Amino acid sequence: MSDAFTTRPEIKGTMGVVSSTHWLASQTAMGVLERGGNAFDAAVAGGFVLQIVEPHLNGPGGEVPVLFWSNAEKRMRSLSGQGCAPELATIGYFRELGVSQIPGIGLLPATVPGAFGAWLTLLRDYGSWELADVLLPAIEYATNGFPIVPRVSAAILAVAPLFRDEWTSSREAWMPGGKIPRPDRLLKSPPALAQTYRRLIEHARSRSTDRAEQINAALDAWYRGFVADEIDTFYREQRIWDTTGNRNAGLLRKSDLAEWHPAYEDPLTVDYGRYTVAKCGTWSQGPVHLQQLAMLRELGVENQDPLSASFVHTIAESAKLAFADRLAWYGDPAFTSVPITDLLSQPYARERAALISAAANREIRPGAPGGAMPRLPDLSIAERTLKDADVRYGVGEPTFASLPPLDRWIDEELFVGDTCHLDVIDRFGNMVSATPSGGWLAASPTIPALGFAITTRLQMAWLDDGLPGSLAPKKRPTTTLSPGLVLRDGQPYMCFGTPGGDQQDQWTVAFLIRHMQGMNLQEAIDCPAWHIEHFPASFWPRPVKLNRLILEDRFPDQVIEALRHAGHDVSVGPAWSEGRITACAQEILSGGERILRAAANPRGMQGYAVGR
Repeated sequence: MSDAFTTRPEIKGTMGVVSSTHWLASQTAMGVLERGGNAFDAAVAGGFVLQIVEPHLNGPGGEVPVLFWSNAEKRMRSLSGQGCAPELATIGYFRELGVSQIPGIGLLPATVPGAFGAWLTLLRDYGSWELADVLLPAIEYATNGFPIVPRVSAAILAVAPLFRDEWTSSREAWMPGGKIPRPDRLLKSPPALAQTYRRLIEHARSRSTDRAEQINAALDAWYRGFVADEIDTFYREQRIWDTTGNRNAGLLRKSDLAEWHPAYEDPLTVDYGRYTVAKCGTWSQGPVHLQQLAMLRELGVENQDPLSASFVHTIAESAKLAFADRLAWYGDPAFTSVPITDLLSQPYARERAALISAAANREIRPGAPGGAMPRLPDLSIAERTLKDADVRYGVGEPTFASLPPLDRWIDEELFVGDTCHLDVIDRFGNMVSATPSGGWLAASPTIPALGFAITTRLQMAWLDDGLPGSLAPKKRPTTTLSPGLVLRDGQPYMCFGTPGGDQQDQWTVAFLIRHMQGMNLQEAIDCPAWHIEHFPASFWPRPVKLNRLILEDRFPDQVIEALRHAGHDVSVGPAWSEGRITACAQEILSGGERILRAAANPRGMQGYAVGR
């Protein structure tokens, strides 16, 4: 399939490759590699730039799961930068508040912001650069400005009344002079953000001349020092409007930050032919990807035409079953016993695959791994929530209302995103895959003294008693964020991922199988894509849709009609509307040399792959 037309070339090189959801982050990370840094230095520098140039999709107060291959250690590791629930966040507290769901915006859905801790832990333990050098590109973009993409303007426009009337600190931060920033002009971050980073660097330098100790000092200042103090004060003293229709104080405290640490873990894996695919644990959505692969392996989907109705149908039906298991079984394994060994086993995959027929299924069907009986949350929760909620600004990810038209600024249709992604491979063979998110500028108010907002990820926890995903103090909510890593013939091969909430572990399954079938990275990314809706959405107010299949209109008419005939409730979307995948891969030759490859999604005209 190498002769197929693609929107851009598959990038090839030998000293390093990077792909991310924003060209400035990609080039920043590549610049680090070119100046002698390794993949970990590059990923951290690129990650901090993503916080600046995609502030509607992630921020310093967000979270990041990371998967990586350390060539020195010859192993894969997962690093959980997903913060936990505050000590004060209990089911009883929210019931007394009179709500049946944690709000989608404001102060109440905050978890400990884990991104800073994860990025700096990765830098300290596996990187080689100084803290100041890694933060410098982000500080420069924050201070001098960056070209604002249309979606940032649209995100601010969507919540402008909220900023003007209620969240005045966000108005001061993101609406200079009370006006919406115009697309394609330069936008500067709130001045307090660069000041926060400079203060962290100064604090670190005052504590030590040792690189690792400086990083530890910065972590201490963030989680136990002046950053934690400002977060604590804001969340105690401010009462902020949210989707309850009331103004509420927050639950996050300095003690919550002080007690939290990012966690190294062994990733979960599934074998598919010569490939071993790795994902984060059951506090993430990642095992959904693995469960699908396990079922599809039994069904031999790699032998199907990658553009056919049968290919789409088979993968869509496997997704329904995997997402049903996510709903019934996934949770933070530090708090709940998740039967993940059974869920990823071949007998269970064979049992689940046998449920897939030629007709689309319309039910949510969790399995019974190890004979345990599943229990689902209240699936009517959205209907009851919306009876009393104010929905003007709190639906979906990143939890702002439908984006208004910007015809006076642009003519093209906006591509609405939700998260970020970054992949890096260096000349040593190290690989990093990270999916930063949270801390969205439109989802919670900017803390004036710090220049950034805090994540609202706690909205993904259930208030039903006794579920694996139920809210509990110090427990991680089950995030949708899902970086990926692949070994081929036991050797480190690929890192990949995408934004997309519930769609992440749908788009990447088809991408990966198409690549296994022979498409290069760019061909597999450019191929027509789709996703299903057959579960309660992960974000407030968690509406339930069943048997919906949304396809790009680049699929042939006969494929679309065949899927309708199979019983799918088909909706046809715009031609380039599904996915924001990025990927990097390496081929290790017999002499030990490496050929590196990278590709990025053309959808949204923002992602970029670079290398040399």
